[in-house]
Amino acid sequence: MKVTRRRTLFARTPFWRRPSNLYRLFILVTLILAGIWFTSRLGTGSIRNPFDATPTSTRSVNSLVLEGETQFKAGALNLAIAAYQQATTQGSTNDPKVWTELARIQTYSSRLLSNDTDRLKRLTEALQSANQAVTIAPDDSDAYAIRSFVLDWNADPALDPLRTGDKKYADFIFEAEQDAVNALRLNNQNPLAMAYRAEILIDEQKWDQASLYIKPALQLGPQVMDVHRVYGYYLESTANYSQAIEEYQKALTIDPNLTFLYITIGHNYRTLAFLSTIPSEQSDLYTSARASYAQAITINDQLKISDPSPYIAIAKTYAQQGQFFAAALNAQKAIELDPTNADLYGQLGDIYKRGRNFETSIIALRCAVEGCDAQASCQAVLAGSSCVGVEVKPLVLNPNSATYYLDLGSVLSAFAPNKPEYCPEVVSLLTQLKVTYPDNTIITRNADVGLAICAEVTAARTQTPVTTPGVTVVPLITPKYTPVP
Repeated sequence: MKVTRRRTLFARTPFWRRPSNLYRLFILVTLILAGIWFTSRLGTGSIRNPFDATPTSTRSVNSLVLEGETQFKAGALNLAIAAYQQATTQGSTNDPKVWTELARIQTYSSRLLSNDTDRLKRLTEALQSANQAVTIAPDDSDAYAIRSFVLDWNADPALDPLRTGDKKYADFIFEAEQDAVNALRLNNQNPLAMAYRAEILIDEQKWDQASLYIKPALQLGPQVMDVHRVYGYYLESTANYSQAIEEYQKALTIDPNLTFLYITIGHNYRTLAFLSTIPSEQSDLYTSARASYAQAITINDQLKISDPSPYIAIAKTYAQQGQFFAAALNAQKAIELDPTNADLYGQLGDIYKRGRNFETSIIALRCAVEGCDAQASCQAVLAGSSCVGVEVKPLVLNPNSATYYLDLGSVLSAFAPNKPEYCPEVVSLLTQLKVTYPDNTIITRNADVGLAICAEVTAARTQTPVTTPGVTVVPLITPKYTPVP
């Protein structure tokens, strides 16, 4: 029987001996060319290696703005600023709302800075952001409104000695008025523009005119925090402190984690306590003030923010009550958080002086007025030998620091009969004050007392009658302590 041979499933002839196939050659050539093209493109970076790690995705502007809004609501103003700043550099955004909100938050954050140099820097940055918004959108009412707000907060006489340019307080307030008018011209129903126009008028002590803007703003923008803040400021400026507290609390219902609002509320409670003549009511008001400051501390602790402002506010509250030991402890805590801040040493020195700890007050006040080394900074806070001090740079003489100059000169002059070597320092400090603030009666009269004491000390040492021209010896005048919110 003949059996048919089974066909082999696989060819036994080597591929190099097989006859050529046109299709097979075409496919091989195509694959070779494709490989060469892919390799060259991979080398130039036109094509990403599939085995490389996935790159970090670029965040959208909307995502960054949302983060900024969230951080502002949380009270983390520095993080909010960082998010908006990144949004302004992400691509080439020309959205004026990003710039206006950045300027607004930068301005509010200046309230959390406890020295004039840092405040000036932050407000200058805010003005740059506001200028950018107006440049992008010259017909935007909000852009002009926000810039008027920024300019108004820049209009601070205490910052003038630190400015390097010619623009001073009067220039800023004038420009703020112009921008507020422009904002309302572009949109006369803009509650922000109305509120900021009212704030400028309040700063100019034009309260009747301010009420014409802030009250309509409340009707148009009851959900806007800034409107309630400015109305609270209006009420506070017109000595309606209880109503001001209520309005600030309304602002907090909208943005509940803004610590500067809690501090402002505390100031109003403290003022009410100062004005009260009923001991039990006064005690309750002081307690409410400290509770409001403590709330700001709680928020700062949650956000890991080192802000000395609430502690110095509590220190002033205790000092106003005559509890100078507790006041000093809180002022020392404030310095612990910001040890190079000369203003805090001035406030601590004032507390020591009022508590009759004159020797230590000289050390602390000198740190504020003249600057001090690490050893003196430790002595100022009554720290032990383990203290690692810091160098403190002196404050520039301005309306805020003038009190420390006067305190130091007055305390040194009181010691001058027993320590005549203090007199050159006394004469230098108090003469500088009189020259800078010739129209301030409290400063000039107290300075005259210190200068007269040193004139007598010098005369006694030289046994020659010495008089200071234009100086009349009068009893030391201590200005009535009125808390300034």
